[in-house]
Amino acid sequence: MSYQQIVKDTREKMDKSLHHLQDLLRAIRTSRASAALVEHIRVEYYGTPTPISQMAAISIPEPRQIVIKPFDASVLGELTKAIQKSDLGINPQSDGKILRLTMPPLSGDQRKKYAAKVKELAEETRVAMRNARRDQNKHAEAESKGGGLTEDEHKALQDEIQKVLKEYEEKVSGVLDKKTAEIMEV
Repeated sequence: MSYQQIVKDTREKMDKSLHHLQDLLRAIRTSRASAALVEHIRVEYYGTPTPISQMAAISIPEPRQIVIKPFDASVLGELTKAIQKSDLGINPQSDGKILRLTMPPLSGDQRKKYAAKVKELAEETRVAMRNARRDQNKHAEAESKGGGLTEDEHKALQDEIQKVLKEYEEKVSGVLDKKTAEIMEV
């Protein structure tokens, strides 16, 4: 593996960790309604757990309301049960064709709990990135011992890997700050 390839792999691994964090954060509730809150909830559909996004149209007609219109109205009962079992804490209203989820305002305690969860996920992402750095440093060490890199190149590569880690840790902090601000917004 070459110097450039190791740096490229490091960036790819950090990118994957950052995107994973962003996906996880989409499902954490803020004071606004979002389709991401419900699209990954799985519903028993003909014996198969199926994400809501694959069996219904999800829309946001108002800032605090989610409307779920199943493609097959016969699954409305199962949809209702799945949403009630989820950790959203919302009781859906059904009119026989669609489900309406009205988002109650978050209490101060709920906001703090969600903000703590976001912080925890960000820290897990940083740990994953540090593990990627460790792995890439091992690759660099192996290349150096194998004769593919000089001692100076090895040291420069380790510095480059550390620089990439710092860059991505700053991105994680930015994502964390933005999501925390959304949660705390009244």
